[in-house]
Amino acid sequence: MKLPWNLVFIVLLSSSCWGFDWECDRNFISAAGPLTNDLLHNLNSQLGNQGYNVAAGDKDIYVCHQSLPAFLPEYFSSIHASQVTHYKVFLPWAQLLPTGSSKNPDEKIVQCYRRLLEALKTAQLQPIVILHNQTLPASIVQGSQAFADLFADYAAFAFHSFGDLVGIWFTFSDLNKAITELPYQESKASRLQTLTDAHRKACEIYHQTFASQGGKLSVVLPAEEIAELLLEPSMTALAKDLVSFLSLDLSLACQSEVNLSQELSKFQAIEPKVKVFIFNLKLQDCPSSRTARLLFSLIEAMNKDQVLIIGFDINAFLNCTARYCSSRSCSLINDLTLQADQQQDCKTAVGSSSPVSAYQRVWEMFANQSRAERDAFLWDVFPEGFLWGVSTGAFNVEGGWAEDGRGPSVWDRHGNQKATEGQATPEVASDSYHKVESDVALLRGFRAQVYKFSISWSRIFPTGHSSSPSPQGVAYYSKLIDSLLDSHIEPMVTLFHWDLPQALQDGGGWQNESVVDAFLDYAAFCFSTFGDRVKLWVTFHEPWVMSYAGYGTGQHAPGISDPGVASFKVAHLVLKAHARAWHHYNSHHRLQQQGHVGIVLNSDWAEPLSPERPEDLRASEHFLHFMLGWFAHPIFVDGDYPAALRAQIQQRNKQCPQPVAQLPEFTEAEKQLLKGSADFLGLSHYTSRLISRAQQNTCIPSYDAIGGFSQHVDPAWPRTSSPWIRVVPWGIRRLLKFVSLEYTRGNVPIYLAGNGMPIDGCKNLFNDSLRVDYFNQYINEVLKAVKEDSVDVRSYIVRSFIDGFEGPSGYSQKFGLHYVNFNDSSKPRTPRRSAYFFTSIIEKNGFLTKVANWLPPPITPNVPPKIRAFAFPSEVPSKAKVVWEKFSNQPKFERDLFYHGTFRDDFLWGVSSSAYQIEGGWNADGKGPSIWDNFTHTPGNNVKDNSTGDIACDSYNQLDADLNILRALKVKAYRFSLSWSRIFPTGRNSSINSYGVDYYNKLINGLVASNISPMVTLFHWDLPQALQDIGGWDNPSLIELFDSYADFCFQTFGDRVKFWMTFNEPMYQAWLGYGSGEFPPMMKDPGWAPYRVGHAVIKAHARVYHTYDEKYRQKQKGVISLSLSTHWAEPKSPGVPRDVEAADRMLQFSIGWFAHPIFRNGDYPDAMKWTVGNRSELQHLATSRLPSFTEEEKRYIRATADVFCLNTYYSRIVQHKTPALNPPSYEDDQEIVEEEDPSWPSTAMNRAVPWGMRRLLNWIKEEYGDIPIYVTENGVGLANPELEDTDRIFYHKTYINEALKAYRLDGVDLRGYVAWSLMDNFEWLNGYTVKFGLYHVDFNDPNRPRTARTSATYYTEVITNNGMPLPREDEFLYGRFPDGFIWSAASAAYQIEGAWREDGKGLSIWDTFSHTPLKVENDDTGDMACDSYHKIAEDLAALRNLGVSHYRFSVSWSRVLPDGTTRYINEAGLDYYLRLIDALLAADIKPQVTIYHWDLPQALQDVGGWENETIVQRFKEYADVLFQRLGDKVKFWITLNEPFIIANQGYGYGTAAPGISLRPGTAPYVVGHNLIKAHAEAWHLYNDVYRTTQGGIISITINSDWAEPRNPSNQEDVEAAKRFLQFTAGWFAHPIFKNGDYNEVMKTRILDRSLAAGLSKSRLPEFTESEKRRINGTYDFFGFNHYTTVLAYNLNSDSSISYDADRGVASHTDRSWPVSGSSWLKMTPFGFRRILNWIKEEFNNPPIYITENGVSQQGEVNLNDTERVYYLRSYINEALKAVQDKVDIRGYTAWSVMDNFEWAAGFAERFGLHFVNYTDPSLPRIPKESAKFYASVVRCNGFLDPAAGPHPCLQWEDAVPTVSPMRKEGVSFLGLTLGPAEAQTALYTLFSLVLLGVCIVAFLSYKCCKRSKQKETQPGQQELSACSSF
Repeated sequence: MKLPWNLVFIVLLSSSCWGFDWECDRNFISAAGPLTNDLLHNLNSQLGNQGYNVAAGDKDIYVCHQSLPAFLPEYFSSIHASQVTHYKVFLPWAQLLPTGSSKNPDEKIVQCYRRLLEALKTAQLQPIVILHNQTLPASIVQGSQAFADLFADYAAFAFHSFGDLVGIWFTFSDLNKAITELPYQESKASRLQTLTDAHRKACEIYHQTFASQGGKLSVVLPAEEIAELLLEPSMTALAKDLVSFLSLDLSLACQSEVNLSQELSKFQAIEPKVKVFIFNLKLQDCPSSRTARLLFSLIEAMNKDQVLIIGFDINAFLNCTARYCSSRSCSLINDLTLQADQQQDCKTAVGSSSPVSAYQRVWEMFANQSRAERDAFLWDVFPEGFLWGVSTGAFNVEGGWAEDGRGPSVWDRHGNQKATEGQATPEVASDSYHKVESDVALLRGFRAQVYKFSISWSRIFPTGHSSSPSPQGVAYYSKLIDSLLDSHIEPMVTLFHWDLPQALQDGGGWQNESVVDAFLDYAAFCFSTFGDRVKLWVTFHEPWVMSYAGYGTGQHAPGISDPGVASFKVAHLVLKAHARAWHHYNSHHRLQQQGHVGIVLNSDWAEPLSPERPEDLRASEHFLHFMLGWFAHPIFVDGDYPAALRAQIQQRNKQCPQPVAQLPEFTEAEKQLLKGSADFLGLSHYTSRLISRAQQNTCIPSYDAIGGFSQHVDPAWPRTSSPWIRVVPWGIRRLLKFVSLEYTRGNVPIYLAGNGMPIDGCKNLFNDSLRVDYFNQYINEVLKAVKEDSVDVRSYIVRSFIDGFEGPSGYSQKFGLHYVNFNDSSKPRTPRRSAYFFTSIIEKNGFLTKVANWLPPPITPNVPPKIRAFAFPSEVPSKAKVVWEKFSNQPKFERDLFYHGTFRDDFLWGVSSSAYQIEGGWNADGKGPSIWDNFTHTPGNNVKDNSTGDIACDSYNQLDADLNILRALKVKAYRFSLSWSRIFPTGRNSSINSYGVDYYNKLINGLVASNISPMVTLFHWDLPQALQDIGGWDNPSLIELFDSYADFCFQTFGDRVKFWMTFNEPMYQAWLGYGSGEFPPMMKDPGWAPYRVGHAVIKAHARVYHTYDEKYRQKQKGVISLSLSTHWAEPKSPGVPRDVEAADRMLQFSIGWFAHPIFRNGDYPDAMKWTVGNRSELQHLATSRLPSFTEEEKRYIRATADVFCLNTYYSRIVQHKTPALNPPSYEDDQEIVEEEDPSWPSTAMNRAVPWGMRRLLNWIKEEYGDIPIYVTENGVGLANPELEDTDRIFYHKTYINEALKAYRLDGVDLRGYVAWSLMDNFEWLNGYTVKFGLYHVDFNDPNRPRTARTSATYYTEVITNNGMPLPREDEFLYGRFPDGFIWSAASAAYQIEGAWREDGKGLSIWDTFSHTPLKVENDDTGDMACDSYHKIAEDLAALRNLGVSHYRFSVSWSRVLPDGTTRYINEAGLDYYLRLIDALLAADIKPQVTIYHWDLPQALQDVGGWENETIVQRFKEYADVLFQRLGDKVKFWITLNEPFIIANQGYGYGTAAPGISLRPGTAPYVVGHNLIKAHAEAWHLYNDVYRTTQGGIISITINSDWAEPRNPSNQEDVEAAKRFLQFTAGWFAHPIFKNGDYNEVMKTRILDRSLAAGLSKSRLPEFTESEKRRINGTYDFFGFNHYTTVLAYNLNSDSSISYDADRGVASHTDRSWPVSGSSWLKMTPFGFRRILNWIKEEFNNPPIYITENGVSQQGEVNLNDTERVYYLRSYINEALKAVQDKVDIRGYTAWSVMDNFEWAAGFAERFGLHFVNYTDPSLPRIPKESAKFYASVVRCNGFLDPAAGPHPCLQWEDAVPTVSPMRKEGVSFLGLTLGPAEAQTALYTLFSLVLLGVCIVAFLSYKCCKRSKQKETQPGQQELSACSSF
């Protein structure tokens, strides 16, 4: 019987894999080549190509020079099609390196060979590269040593030049020829040694530098001389030690009686067993008729146990010339035939004349297995490179169903339909759309290597078509992919996982042929968008499920029940879509992206119900053809459906009166397209079935009936929570074998892409031991398939990564390795036991215990070799007092301003814990009791809830869980302590506990294997009780015992531990344990014992330091220190030296107590010595209670730390105190009193004071020199156990930022930051009531599950960024606003005008409100305000200062219409506004007039105000007056200012006029309703009557904060932020700018809550249809006021009736945001850009005028208002960025021109660019620095880049003299405090009195002189002139 030879060869190669342990289908080498000149000539001549000339018969190896022959790619492809996997390429040393040196290569030849190798790779041929074959470079020097070195240099050059393209290298291919070429006159043995040396050096270079990708290297040895060569010691290395496998040059004579198997058996003398590659197979005297026998001999040898062949040279079996021209292919010899005896020899490979099916062969393989054989466990590992992963599907986990423009999918429609039946929907699911960071952290935590996820088609293309891509959807998947790759996790991306866009389903979905084109467009987009990073693609996931359940039974979306037609049609189109997508990738992307595209098919295993019945066997095979073959056969076999499937359907249709099934047919072209259209076969498998032939033929179309089989299960098979999954592990092995024989046939790898089982959601949520057993058994069966059955399985991927939406079963079935709490809005994930089990499988790559023979080198801290301690003591107070001088007078704004930057590259990020607090296992495995064990078991210990650390977090038994969360955090270090009594139960080295040592070894090894540095504390307060029984630290012998314990730890763990701390916080150990007695050992000796214990601890530390330094440092190269603790001390009065000295003394008594001896001079600080000594003397003691060190001890102690380790948490305000002398106490010795500022944020234990961190780090630097500092503990305790720990985020954010300032701005040598703590734990006396953990631990669950808090994600982000770099979007943008941009400043009538009762003005609601007690701060009123009614000129001067082109002001309704109606128009009031407008226009400043800015006439309020619908007409009439009288001069009108504030604060909260708060659930909505209608009427009035003649524009000003979700990864918070915007800006903007009606969010929520409260209709009024039409579009621009941002989160409101309850949003702010003078206003410039973009997107980009924006200040006035300059600069810059975002911004208005009456805050909050001195009757407007800044922005129309040089617009000209305001409003005069006016009068009076005094003195002097002159005339009178003295 003849058989085409290529089929024989393929089958033989497949069968040859069965017998040996090489990764056959993937790594088996069938090698051809090399290219010879003769071969190229023949190929060229056959093609008639004259462009390539080479002589015929030239057997020389082709040398690549410049360009490759054009026909080579096609030739290489034909080679690959003939099952060739590798191709030999011989490099020409002499041509590549003509001079022999790698410094001077021939670059053209190098590039030519690179192109050759790339051509091979493109044809999917792997190059085998031989470094040397024949010719040496001419310049090779004499001497064997030189040859070896030159060859090594050449090899290194080749590895570097071509290594990225080559996986297998050979140094020499012909040793005998190489020996003869050596130019040395030496013995053969000597020359052989030279070649061995050359090979060895090349080998060392390769494996040390270039072999990271798993490459191989060998040398070819002559087979006939192998026995002789092995006698040479040097050659043994070439055969075993220096090669990846043994390579042979083998010649065989076909006529010889010695067969190949016997020949190869000679190589078994080599021990250990080696893999053999036949590099050259030369056949002598071998006609083609004999070649087949030889090949079978080769197969026989490969199947025998005694030899492991990994590949061979198949040149002898190829015919690549004669037929190439005609067939354009290089095929195996096609004229060979198989003789009868040959057929018999290979019967199992190719079958007999009646072929045996693959199913039968698998059945026969396993049919006779006993149960014991079947279930025997295989202890082995998977092949190197095996991939381990997890999977999800988009609709299962993503949620975000309508987020960011995502279109609905069929599952959304299907889910919504099911929701009406009370079933679950996938709308939020596991919320993975918002949880990229936390999901990737989990993947990183359990060491996943591949993550299989699907893309939601409708998230990328909302309508299903490429015309509408969603950038947000693309950004989500890009972020996910990038995050995975950043964590070294391979993305496996599924294009389609059952969630068709609903828009396509509406057009027929997968029953419409057009969906194939749509899918191709979608796939092409994904390939081009993500393919640079994604290398594993799955076109369809389990299409059988969609076809069967989606279109057959209708159980899945889209819910169509048509098993006979739709099901088959859908599958038909899916197959065509798959094939087209594969070909698109193959043609357009494969070459550049080098990825692989496959399909994932699902199948149960089919076991015959009655094996003895042939019909059940056939039915079982039919079942597999219908389930798996339906899709696999067309793709992997012949392009068509299985014959059995086609025949069965044909037969069933014949048996029935009408067809029950319609199986579409493929055209021949489609078959060709389908065949081979997959790079791998992905397989999902969960369970098995027992199959029997259908008992009766039925014509009712159903899947089983059409297939002719019935499905059953064995009741003995274990159940799961899913009715369709039974645990049948052995089925997966049989299925894999079937797939390999039937479909992949050794040519296509199998990726096991889905395997798992669900657990019931009601049972143990974390200890899923049944699933662990399932995985253990199933994975082991996969291992058997790989190892024992030679199935090429490349991966094992678990379903599922996390719990998710499971279709019809909703959330009840939990497939996840991680539990998801769907009842918690944050959808937290917690690892289950199965996650930790799977991690152990991944780490071992199977089931053998991994020997820790290699670990990555631990990270050694880069620290100076030795600290230089000061030789002199610290002064009193220390020189570090400069810290208070530098920082204490910082302005709050400067102190708290957030700093952006990063830490040093090697910064050590870590987390911490301690043994007693987390380990538990208090008496397990021989651990001895510690003092904390004894203490917590002693009644009356004051530990809250009588808690103990007996179990704590159970870390002793949950090492895998701890390592998991450490990896998830991405920390570089883990600080933990060793339990002394766990290692030495009695505290002495005579009692070593091996179990304890093993625990810490496992922990340390696990850390190092995860690239996490262990930071080990030797003693963290848990002294062995046995040592306490002899006195504890009061016994000097403990110094020696501690040293013995430390010595053991250094010796045992120091090879991996490079960071040691001897003691943790010895100050607390000494004081709390031995002074106050609050901690064990509960000694209460406050005046003496703490000092004695501290003394012993310092000496013990020094002793241990010297032990490490002298015995271990040189080898282990670690660092050692101790962790010291203190809080920061801020002097109560920094200007009072006594308080500064007290603060310094506090620090010396806490941290200096231990740091001063160690880091300075070996002795205590003088502040301690003096104070304790003096107080001891005053206490009449003979000596100081503070012990003293001898001079020798001082020298021994000094400089015994390599780094400074600091624990700090909080700060205190300190001042001096003189305490009682007795009883003596350490606390009283400090002579201080401490307090906290109540404004500091509170925590469960202390208040948060982040700026104390920076100051403390600076103090340490000043006090102890420029020493490396590690913050080894810092964190916050919270009483709230919730996972949403925003306060902890704020704490770490601000504290780390202050540390960053210390590093970047102050030059502190900060090297690391370690957060306390990794997880909640036993917090000493607080037990478990205070939570410090980044991870929550449920102490009520015996499994102690760890769940990441929000702070864990934040801390990981900080670590990833290595600090807080400035986000790119926050970088300052230089540029100008568009030409014509309007710059303005604003005010409002009531806030500035004053003159509240002048010239006929009527009362307004704010007149009434401000004269009502307790309504306005300080009882301020607007009676005078800024007196702008009388100061038009002054206001105009202020505006000129700013250089603005516009001025926004409002008209006082009651000044124009005193009673609010047009019955009386107050002309005096109108005249004021006319004069103001004329003055503005004369100054070229255009008015922007607000018609209503909150000051309603009281007369109208008296009849209901805005709650009375008649006000709509009153407002229209009022507006009409203004249009008539002012409209010819005003071209910019604003109807209403901030209607939200009017409605909500005026009529809801009652905090603004008119102060109504009785109807918070109705009044705001009624008011808002009338405001909208009033605006619309005014707009229409202007539009209909005045616009044509006046030519102005008119609109409304709406205000809103921006809302960020408090937790962006929480869907509820995201929804809350959106709801905030809709209830604020959207309330008024939606009717006006969108559709005339309220937004759906408001309408739905208020209606639902109204009905729930028993009302018959919504509390939100409804517009009539005519009103909607009248309101819609009543705008010319969008006036927008914006100040700040909030963090929004969901508020689960009670049944209260209010606006806030309806909105359901609570908010707070980030502590890192700069504060202002208003509690509600934080400086958040980023929010400005975001809300402007939101307006653009939400309301179709209307023209926007920013009509208010500014910031307030309180307290002392400073004209240098840096805060406001910062605010304006950053906010205006964000507006400029928004302009670049294409937001249509037309103008910017600063609030406000001047300080004014700020509503309920009175005059306390100052927003002005000009300072108004309210104590000066003239109320001068004095420009602040911000006025100058704003004026420069106006002049420059933006921000000019300083790099461009100075510009005239930046020059400021003082328009008004700047007068600095007094710091106090009073003036000191002669010891009195007077007001400015009184002081002026007093000064004039004093001046007058002085002038009068001078006149009197002059007069008296004159009189005196005159009298003297008169006396001169009298004789004898002595001359005495008073004038002279005058």
